[in-house]
Amino acid sequence: MPGQIIPFPQELRPPLLTIVGNVDYLTFRQRLEQIDARLRASGTERDFVQRALNQRMSAPASAPASAPAPTPAPKMTAVEQGKFQQRSRRALRCTLLRTLLQEDYRSFSCQLAGNPLYQWFCQVEAVDQVRVPSKSEVQRFAHWLPAPEMRAVIESLLRGALQTPDKLGLQEALDLEEYFLDSTCLQANVHFPTDWVLLRDGVRTLMKATLLIRRAGLRQRMAAPEEFLRRMNQLRIAMSQQGRRAGRKQGRKRVLRQMKKLVSIVRAHAQRHRDLLDQEWARTEWTRPQAEPILRRLDGVLELLPRAQKQAHERIIGARPVANDEKILSLYDPDVRVIVRGKAGAAVEFGNTVLLGENRQGLILDFQLFRESAPADSHLLPSSLRRVETWSERRVGAAATDRGFASAANRRALAATGIFDALCPRCPAELTTKFQEEKFARLQRRRAQTEGRISILKQSFLGRPLRAKGFAHRELALAWGVLTHNLWKLARLKKASKKQVRRPTEPLRQAA
Repeated sequence: MPGQIIPFPQELRPPLLTIVGNVDYLTFRQRLEQIDARLRASGTERDFVQRALNQRMSAPASAPASAPAPTPAPKMTAVEQGKFQQRSRRALRCTLLRTLLQEDYRSFSCQLAGNPLYQWFCQVEAVDQVRVPSKSEVQRFAHWLPAPEMRAVIESLLRGALQTPDKLGLQEALDLEEYFLDSTCLQANVHFPTDWVLLRDGVRTLMKATLLIRRAGLRQRMAAPEEFLRRMNQLRIAMSQQGRRAGRKQGRKRVLRQMKKLVSIVRAHAQRHRDLLDQEWARTEWTRPQAEPILRRLDGVLELLPRAQKQAHERIIGARPVANDEKILSLYDPDVRVIVRGKAGAAVEFGNTVLLGENRQGLILDFQLFRESAPADSHLLPSSLRRVETWSERRVGAAATDRGFASAANRRALAATGIFDALCPRCPAELTTKFQEEKFARLQRRRAQTEGRISILKQSFLGRPLRAKGFAHRELALAWGVLTHNLWKLARLKKASKKQVRRPTEPLRQAA
């Protein structure tokens, strides 16, 4: 059930010190002050807190396994709700600032403790004592709302810039006359997926987890885990050296067979220790929630390692290709896909396809991250236009893309809806003819800047590389990056000029 939000209290906030002589600091401080003003004026902060409160009050409370149905969430008191609202505000501001600074959780918590400007923006400053969130709290802040709710917050911000620009202090409203669309690869933070290196990764993870279980007091009969790590490291070195020797194909097959034998032994030992921890965790000093991460880590690798072993056998020993849809690129991130880009320096990338659409002012109007292999670009244009029309209740005036989005069906759809067709044709002769139109040529020249917008988002707001692991975390990190980017762009837009005071005419002045 939606909760009634308590009005935000006006805390006693000490003023920031006046800093003189550092232009870069003053510029950054001005940007943060503008973002703070946009958060308040647009209602984005209130919307974020309201959604977090609704989610908290509708979530079922934890109940024993024997309970027949989920227990409804307990009703919060006014004091508890006020504290939760305050944490939600800090979650929004801390994650925005951390995304803007591109810091990890620990480094951001440390910088927040020593920077009065950051404390002011995150609303953790106080007169007597400053209590900053720890690195674990900062991590919880990053997952405060799921990705669908974050998309709704972004759309609410854009809707406010479109319908009530004067409320945000903008000189002009959000422009929907020109819409530029492109797709790219959101690379995952994985090493190059060499087949036999995946076997090394699996052995290392399984033996390190087994070592933790044995140190906790649960042991099965086996050799020391360090011995298996040493043997796998020797085989890894031997495999890497085969490329510089005569008969390297036979040598690689021989070393891979030894790796497969070692992997089978390691899997059996890890499985026994995993079952022992699952049954006898009470004998250790861990609680069940503390043992669960180790069990999940073992389960994930034990499930994928046989497939990685078969993949290495097919490619190295059998010399048979493996389809991209069946390839395992990482034991720790199964949602990574092979994306063929065909570009210089990036012929093939590993990650997920992301679709981005921006307007003339550089604000991102639509985005989508694909878990599976994305369809062709020509199939992505209609759904993106529908999403923009849904949240804005308006149609864009013109759509400009590269030739990957061009198709006869898209041209007919744009003509039927009255949207100007600025899709780059695939036919060179048709492209030459289209460039004779002034509007088409202008939109295509502007479309080239969308490549720069994608680079800015990926490099400055998502990280180099994106640290989030797993599709759900990458999707959420993308939403936070888009929200931070749009707030940063709104802060840089021209403000509405104040109305000049009209001077009295000469007769009135004389009468006065």
